[in-house]
Amino acid sequence: MSVGPLDFADAHACAALERLLFAGESPWPAAAFAEEMRAPHTRFYAARRSTPEHPRPWLVGYAGIALLGGAEPESEVHTIAVDPKAQGRGVGRRLLTLLLAEADAHGGPVFLDVRTDNAPAIALYRSEGFENIGMRPRYYQPSGADAYVMCRPAADGAAETKGTAR
Repeated sequence: MSVGPLDFADAHACAALERLLFAGESPWPAAAFAEEMRAPHTRFYAARRSTPEHPRPWLVGYAGIALLGGAEPESEVHTIAVDPKAQGRGVGRRLLTLLLAEADAHGGPVFLDVRTDNAPAIALYRSEGFENIGMRPRYYQPSGADAYVMCRPAADGAAETKGTAR
């Protein structure tokens, strides 16, 4: 598996994976991925896999983060998604590691929202220092699923948690 920057050419593959993983919610279309990738304050990464039978790498996961704030920086994980066939193999952790490296270079705390019933994701985030700081009732639409708001303090420990993900 290789991990690197997400390309504009990946937008349609991301949208297809979104529809598979988040069908009961509001999956992002390809245009939303392209728009997010154009934003100067975001960073997106892709995980790709190839096999001897299929040497052309295909997308098995993606992740994005927004680097926000000026004098008081913070970051917000926008998305992490892994193809069900590749889950449980460290793909999500590798993508999260890249996002957190971006956040640490930017400074400040890191926020994210996660479905309250997504135990594997919650465990991953907790293992990386995130803690629950709140809940958003009926956050995901149209399903109405609740979300936890989680925060990882600034890597240097100096910044206070002053808000929630936007």
